[in-house]
Amino acid sequence: MSFHDAVVYQVYPKSFKDTTGNGVGDLGGILEKVPYIASLGVDYVWLNPFYPSPGRDNGYDVADYCAVDPAMGTMEDFDELVAALAEHGISPMLDMVLNHVSTEHEWFQRALAGEQRYRDYFYLRPARGDGPTGQPILPTNWVSKFGGPAWAPFGPVDETGRPRGGEYYLHLFDPGQADLDWHNPEVRARAAEVINFWRSHGVRAFRFDVINLIGKTEPLADAPAGTDDRLVYTDGPLVHDYLHELCRASFGQDPDSVTVGEMSSTSIAACVDYTNPARRELSMVFNFHHLKVDYADGQKWTLAAADIPALKHILNDWALGLQAGGGWNALFWNNHDQPRAINRFGDPDRYHYESATMLATAIHLLRGTPYIYMGEEIGMTDPDYTRIEDYVDVEALGAYAELVSAGHSEADAFAIVHAKARDNARTPMQWDATAGAGFTTGTPWLRPTNATAINVAAEEAGGRILPYYRRLVELRKTEPVIAEGDYTPWELDNPDVFAYIRTLPTPGPGASADAAGPTVDEADAARLLVITSFRGHPTTVEVPNEFLTGEVLIGNYPTRPLSPVMTLSPYEALAIIIRTTTRL
Repeated sequence: MSFHDAVVYQVYPKSFKDTTGNGVGDLGGILEKVPYIASLGVDYVWLNPFYPSPGRDNGYDVADYCAVDPAMGTMEDFDELVAALAEHGISPMLDMVLNHVSTEHEWFQRALAGEQRYRDYFYLRPARGDGPTGQPILPTNWVSKFGGPAWAPFGPVDETGRPRGGEYYLHLFDPGQADLDWHNPEVRARAAEVINFWRSHGVRAFRFDVINLIGKTEPLADAPAGTDDRLVYTDGPLVHDYLHELCRASFGQDPDSVTVGEMSSTSIAACVDYTNPARRELSMVFNFHHLKVDYADGQKWTLAAADIPALKHILNDWALGLQAGGGWNALFWNNHDQPRAINRFGDPDRYHYESATMLATAIHLLRGTPYIYMGEEIGMTDPDYTRIEDYVDVEALGAYAELVSAGHSEADAFAIVHAKARDNARTPMQWDATAGAGFTTGTPWLRPTNATAINVAAEEAGGRILPYYRRLVELRKTEPVIAEGDYTPWELDNPDVFAYIRTLPTPGPGASADAAGPTVDEADAARLLVITSFRGHPTTVEVPNEFLTGEVLIGNYPTRPLSPVMTLSPYEALAIIIRTTTRL
């Protein structure tokens, strides 16, 4: 099976289903819900980290790569889950957090104990002297992605807060997440060992966390004044070498392997190289540029309306760019690090069904592999939290403190965090309308707020969002133009509508279908026009004449006659197919 016609379902284990009553999800809960996952028609289940962890960053601070956190279950539970998924033709996709490791991991602890072998696993640097105020000048001026300096004292500190041993360690994220030095061949070999351990447990798909940060250029250097420090350490040329090496030493030995890289602050050109099959690096990539169109001046912790024209141009640029270079995109609106897209780009209060299904249509019919984040398929929304104490995420709490410190009122700071917090997507999966949302019989670790209105049981009994998602998944498998067709924008300058045309087979030179995709059957030749309105008011769009006699493949409003100029209802989605040959 080509991953081009696959769909991935993302499960945040901590919030999916609790079987012990302790308020935290576990592997047993995922196992219990395998029939539901299978009913969606998906091919892979991406599991966020379930490894032992102190939980400084909700599991992305890994203390043991080759074990199951006892709070989540046992290795036997994991093996049982793999077998249960396999019965439905579904493969697990595991999160590999290999840019950094928990400071409680054995490697870091042995480095602290003075073992040179393990000291070489990390970026340990002395200060560069004292600044004008007497404070140490850190090894570089890089800023942690969670705020504050990206360097912390290595080992015990003196009364001034300086490390007694004179060294600092690099942490691009939380101080509890020490960056691994991939220049060390042994670090790279240990990373391959981790992947091979999980391969031995039947895993053939992997998602690599912030993997384009592993190729930092030595010597580590300051970002020039006034520039973004991420440009100094992101997408370095060594990332490609390291990924190719990792592929050969681990997952690349499996012909059915599928990999996706999370790419931080990346570029189209870099992602073409990461995913062109000839380079043997990764299958596909996530990028986040389209999810920053509601950042004022590019800053996350701000309030701004989504810039829809910018959104559609970013989606278009990435679709065309990866297509031209033979690369492949991972398509998504939601994940564990993003507030719910329906709140950002739709209107869940007035047009809940329409917003949810429009967004799904726009992504699922694009060129690339779509990802569904748990709860998205039933239209889950951001929680109706009212106080900062409702949030637990280290990033949200740190941002709130910084906003208040910078002069924002507590109310304004909360409003910003409420719109942008990662916890918005981490509230428990809403299975039914009971007090615990069907997630737990105990007190959930993060409080759900609207499960009485939005839950799986209600959708199964008579909802419209869940059946629509199932239909989209089915279409990707039954209509080759969706899985393998070329992408061309339509009405790109229309400020209200994101529309595009998919074409199969790919005409002429520069065909985008590659060796990773199936052979195209001439009988499947087709063109598909996809139209999605991102506005809560009627808007118009032109329909090419060739599609006026086409078939409406899917839409979220009642079917009506096609016309050269169509007035779309709020958040309407419409896909029209014309078959250029007869299918048998």
